[in-house]
Amino acid sequence: MKIGYSRVSKNDQHLAMQEDALKKAGCKAIYNDVASGAKTKRAGLEEALDHAREGDTLVVWKLDRLGRSLATALNRNDPIAAR
Repeated sequence: MKIGYSRVSKNDQHLAMQEDALKKAGCKAIYNDVASGAKTKRAGLEEALDHAREGDTLVVWKLDRLGRSLATALNRNDPIAAR
């Protein structure tokens, strides 16, 4: 199953464009966060990863939705890298 994850940094930004793209990509579940990419605690990302099972695919609109940079996303303290 494809599981989508979308994130915006500020409350005045919108998730709709990301969610539309994730739906078009075939995501059956989509989890969201409104949080800076620098934050390592993101409830939506944690829920997405908890929902994922072996063989599932986590889909993001852009790689920077996982973290402020690739280095941040791959940091072992980041929830995505810890799994």
